Amino acid sequence: MTQNFSPTRFDSFSIRNHSQCDFIQQILAYTFDSINPYDAVKKYLQRNSLLNSKRTFAFGLGKAAIAMAQAVADEISLTDSLIITKHASFSDLKLASVILGNHPIPGKESLNAGIEAKKFLSQLTKDDLLICLISGGGSALMTAPTIPLDKLQELTLALLKSGASIDEINTIRRHLDELKGGGVVQFANGAKIIGLILSDVVGDSFQTIASGITAPDSTTKEDAINILQKYKIKNEISSWKETLKADNPLFENVENKIVASNSTALEFACSQTRGVWGDEKVRIVNKNIQGEASVVGLQIAKEFKNALQIMQRPFCLLAGGETTVTIKGNGKGGRNQELALATVEELSGLENVMLISIATDGEDGPTDAAGAVVTGESYQRGKRLRMDVTNYQLRNDAFEFFNQLDDLIKTNPTGTNVNDLVFCFAF
Repeated sequence: MTQNFSPTRFDSFSIRNHSQCDFIQQILAYTFDSINPYDAVKKYLQRNSLLNSKRTFAFGLGKAAIAMAQAVADEISLTDSLIITKHASFSDLKLASVILGNHPIPGKESLNAGIEAKKFLSQLTKDDLLICLISGGGSALMTAPTIPLDKLQELTLALLKSGASIDEINTIRRHLDELKGGGVVQFANGAKIIGLILSDVVGDSFQTIASGITAPDSTTKEDAINILQKYKIKNEISSWKETLKADNPLFENVENKIVASNSTALEFACSQTRGVWGDEKVRIVNKNIQGEASVVGLQIAKEFKNALQIMQRPFCLLAGGETTVTIKGNGKGGRNQELALATVEELSGLENVMLISIATDGEDGPTDAAGAVVTGESYQRGKRLRMDVTNYQLRNDAFEFFNQLDDLIKTNPTGTNVNDLVFCFAF
């Protein structure tokens, strides 16, 4: 059984009207196919022997959980399974018990998911095997908080607005949730655990992806408290918990493996583009983009402009990772749109260039866009519509700027999630 979870079209005004439209769309589609979660898990299972156990269970958590769980179900006879995810079709509900949680702010559905997860784990014994299928979004989709839900929601919202990194946010989540920071291991009654992970964090840290439900945690509750102080967020919490550490004997029966990541996508995009243009025409300039989206965008645009002076066209620069946005205005957007907006003026007037910043899950911030496209004409097109780039930046209103230009990319949820990708094409 082969499943294609990548979007079928990558469309916008600038892509649609470019002479290399087919090439651009093909590179994007091939790249997204390379991080198909179903195929990633299937390849792992076909290449690796699993531990012998009387019973085998599957627990999926995250935006890619359904595809990952389907791959396991197609290869292994499962005793029982539970999937917690963000999006599911009616047909998906036939696979197993499927629960839809809330994202990016945990809600009542996420709370219910936490309750059901603990029930599911309670049936395990030390003679069983639990395959955990973990992907991005899991931190919000399931929660078993040590504080009231409304307080957790307030705290999460404040962190998201503050510009805190996902590593910092998940450090706090691990210390306020029974199932995070190795919590699933603690509830698994000594069962053997294999964690197959689709990484959505820079550096592929096990403790950060979905807040480390099957991983030891190197941070302490004091670290979590210091993060709140760093971002001047009031700490009225008394019920911080300490997480499981690497020396805990429970981890002797746990094995975690990355099955696909942002690097997977970058390397594949690189090989596909080189296959058309040649080895010297493609460079990965940064595998770990982090920090304020607008600052990173400007840095990438300047590097792109420098490359135009020394590289022969056509060529492509690639970058991947995850930025953050400190929200100061009342506009609408996401980190990819914000990054793209920061490049508009810098790339203005450059001939036949295109920058695409895109979220691999198809959901950039609280919008229905996956990302945005910038060309050397974007700035002037905006001026003709009486749009001042600086004002849109100050309002954090990248969505509306690119919406007016018809240069948002809307893929719908892709069913995968390995951070963000930036493509810089010079034709």
